[in-house]
Amino acid sequence: MPPRRSYDQYCPAARALDAVGDRWTLLIVRELLAGPRRYTDLHADLPGVSTDMLATRLKDMEREELAVRRRLPPPGTVYVYELTPRGRRLAPVLDALAAWGGDALGERRSTDAVRAHWFALPLARALREAGAGEGVVEVRLDEGEFHVLPGAQEGPLYGDGPAPAEPDARLVLDAGTCAAVSRGESTLRDAVRAGRVTVTGDGTAAKALREA
Repeated sequence: MPPRRSYDQYCPAARALDAVGDRWTLLIVRELLAGPRRYTDLHADLPGVSTDMLATRLKDMEREELAVRRRLPPPGTVYVYELTPRGRRLAPVLDALAAWGGDALGERRSTDAVRAHWFALPLARALREAGAGEGVVEVRLDEGEFHVLPGAQEGPLYGDGPAPAEPDARLVLDAGTCAAVSRGESTLRDAVRAGRVTVTGDGTAAKALREA
């Protein structure tokens, strides 16, 4: 495999960009923060990426020790990609980048693809800010369902579909409210008080949001 291009600068920021500065890399990290994913799942949730580009970026990430490819044990017998501990340390970087980019989100364009779980990072941050950062929170949008683990230090930060067990809270809202929270136009507590978010459940997270 040919060597990757480098900025050739003795600077930690430049070294970091040597590893993750290429197009699509950080968005692949975003997808893998949900846990192990098959190549086909990654391709489906990264609209616009070519198969060749995705394969190249995954190989680059393996070389940089950001991700590994492994085979699931029977009866799965399929290959998945997952973040290494080094790759997972990019979670706060991606979180900060999403917070910084919130102002640029604007209104959804007709050409914009959307997946429900793309709101997982900003909602996880909003849950922590609302004092509801413990446990598992299930989120339902018109675009689909996902669950977040806003306080997770290890393992997946979110996952597609309903929570695997009884969640600490269930939220029902729309993508517009998610976008407003992402842009900083509304806090999650304000959205709950305004009736734009429906909260159910008996866990600590649900109580914290209802008491907002």
